[in-house]
Amino acid sequence: MKRLRDAVYGFAVGDALGVPFEFKSRGSFECCGMIGGGTWGEPDGTWSDDTSMLIATMDSIRVMGCIEPEDMMLRYRNWYERAEYTCNGDVFDIGMTTRSAIQRYMDGVPAILCGASDERSNGNGSLMRILPLAFTAASDEEINAVSALTHAHDLSKLCCRQYVAVARHLLETGELPQEWTERMRNTPREAVRSTGFVLDSLTAAIWCIVHTDCYEQAVLTAVNLGEDTDTIGALTGGLAGILYGYEDILEEWLGRLRNRAAIEACMF
Repeated sequence: MKRLRDAVYGFAVGDALGVPFEFKSRGSFECCGMIGGGTWGEPDGTWSDDTSMLIATMDSIRVMGCIEPEDMMLRYRNWYERAEYTCNGDVFDIGMTTRSAIQRYMDGVPAILCGASDERSNGNGSLMRILPLAFTAASDEEINAVSALTHAHDLSKLCCRQYVAVARHLLETGELPQEWTERMRNTPREAVRSTGFVLDSLTAAIWCIVHTDCYEQAVLTAVNLGEDTDTIGALTGGLAGILYGYEDILEEWLGRLRNRAAIEACMF
């Protein structure tokens, strides 16, 4: 459970750091720590839909003892409809593709058929919740099925598999896969896109890990890329949490993180 806690708190803190700066362009701000206000006007330490959906995924695995997409989708519905798994009791910043998939489920469509498979529906809404699967024996087919609950295009499923594979490699070796390190080492910051497009988000997160050497630097670098700051911060934070451990996260940030009880309740 310790390694899972490393990753999940790394993820949630990265998310909360990014929430106030979401949609702001690169260079128009500087994130130096955890603050409130900003884009969503939320108190400091507030995490977003990214962490809500991640802990809903985690809770399903805890309760079911396996990867059960139908149960996960029910929990996503409970988050969307009842504000379960939220930080402050409200749902905000939900992506259009995710919202549409949950609404189809609420209309009676089977969970496995709810995700959008068109090329335009390749936001990072499934990538943001896939990390708990790295701590299970989930197969590629199961990772695909979990992604497809909301994002069923092959690219979204591929990026989810890649992120889980990178997380597992970090867990096993303490290092990024060599192919990613070599690719990102010579990539300049101006070439890194930090949009909500799933491939951009995955690439940006790994780039931040390659170009930093502690948790704090990794997540601040991620948020300061701009645009989809909460998700890039969260994805980077999850990997950095595995790499550096819970102990490397600033106590000040952990102390400000809201509703830690909801996170703790979902650990498996």
